[in-house]
Amino acid sequence: MRTFTHIFLVVLLLVYSSAARAQFYNLPNDYFFARLTEKQLLKNDSAIHPGIQPYVVFFSPSYQHVADSHKVFKYISEDPGLNLVFYDHTIKVEPKNEKLKLRFDPLINFEGGRDLAKSTKQNLYTNTRGILASGSVGDKFYFETMFSENQSVFPQYVSDAAKSSSIVPGQGRWKTFKTTGYDYAFASGFFSVQLHKQVNLQVGHGKQKVGYGYRSLLLSDNSFNYPYARITFQAFKGKLQYSTIYALLMNLTKASVNSNTNVERLFQKKAAAFQYLSLHPNRFLHLGLFQGLVWQAGDYRNKQNITWQYANPLIFANMIPYGLSGRNNVLVGAEAQVTLAKGTQAYVQYMLDELGTRGGFSSNGVQLGIKAYDVLGIKNLFLQTEYNYVGGASYQAPGTYSTQTYAHYNQNLAYTPGAGQEFLFLADYRYKRWFVNAKYNYLQNPAETKAKVFTNSVNAKIGYLINPAYNLNVCIGVNYRNQNFYNFKTLNNETGYVYLGLRTSIYNLYYDF
Repeated sequence: MRTFTHIFLVVLLLVYSSAARAQFYNLPNDYFFARLTEKQLLKNDSAIHPGIQPYVVFFSPSYQHVADSHKVFKYISEDPGLNLVFYDHTIKVEPKNEKLKLRFDPLINFEGGRDLAKSTKQNLYTNTRGILASGSVGDKFYFETMFSENQSVFPQYVSDAAKSSSIVPGQGRWKTFKTTGYDYAFASGFFSVQLHKQVNLQVGHGKQKVGYGYRSLLLSDNSFNYPYARITFQAFKGKLQYSTIYALLMNLTKASVNSNTNVERLFQKKAAAFQYLSLHPNRFLHLGLFQGLVWQAGDYRNKQNITWQYANPLIFANMIPYGLSGRNNVLVGAEAQVTLAKGTQAYVQYMLDELGTRGGFSSNGVQLGIKAYDVLGIKNLFLQTEYNYVGGASYQAPGTYSTQTYAHYNQNLAYTPGAGQEFLFLADYRYKRWFVNAKYNYLQNPAETKAKVFTNSVNAKIGYLINPAYNLNVCIGVNYRNQNFYNFKTLNNETGYVYLGLRTSIYNLYYDF
């Protein structure tokens, strides 16, 4: 395992990748804000493949509109003084006649409110302070980093999840802050190299997402960041794209039978590899195939026995020797997105983790959804509905290989809420800088037993976009959640959180579980 780690770190220091022209920031962006970019992709036969995020934007004049925020926010004043506050990056270093460009922005989330549910009546808040930095050298090298320090007092259901899993959902390990709060950090970064006009390399610490919907059954951005290297290749004028991702994951279990009480404890490591093949034959159709592999975790000395098969970049090649139920956890899937009419898209995703059933539970999943832009001719009105089903044995590994779960930091690498079925409805409307968005979730966990848990949640907010360069906005919102335990004599878990926030909405946080 040490050899593998050393090799990974050497690669990390030598090369790193993203787009030669990065769109916004590299993490899969705030879901509602990213709709503006997706709407732009509908307008022409772009070589950008939306089935995997972050997008890899190979340098080409044909899709400069995706990276050019001025074309999205045409109403913004061209006055330099106003642009610094309302459009431009906070600090820019761009020497004349030099290829070096640097940009710095604050990363903040000052949010406070009160849970009005009868059972709690609790004051809640989040205090996030951090920095975003990015830069480029010419048009072939790009880098980016972000770091934040956070203190939060969460709604009770989020607090319960953090205590049971030892991590703040999507944001890593925590330590106690005051009496009921959580103190935690968040960091990511990457370097990007355009090795060839058809080959892009990314190496860094972050997360990926595969899919066209709000959720992903294959690979989601709901878990914590992880070290990764991603190689992306395009062919046939951008119609075909192939990505291979190598990652280093972690189980939050003790790494060795021998531990030193005087040092920070080490956790069990495991390697992962993901392949995604995307075909975009025309502007109306996107197709994708996926394979995920989680290698056997480290032994009692935290050493991994990695062989050459792990590095095999061919999709489905590891499924043949290992199957779907072996010592290495293999998961496969397929997806498609079709443009039905102007501004309307339907999508489907299928996941298979194991053939047959295990313990009476299935190990597969399906997603169906429809997205519509400029609904009824109303500019910037976006609607989406989505259905997800995930079998009760999905993402787990057979008992003998239980450490090879399809997870990182005690969270699924894919579908956030766990086994069950879900109905989603999302709506977003924007008028100039003003926005209103809402999301309704109905969850039933699990789907295969009579002892079900039913969860209804509504998240809605209205706000004003201060600066689109780093999505700085002010908003007021409400998070209502009610959870009923069928056939159990227990109190319902209810949340009625009303809040006011000033935030830099860069990445997704999935508290809807």
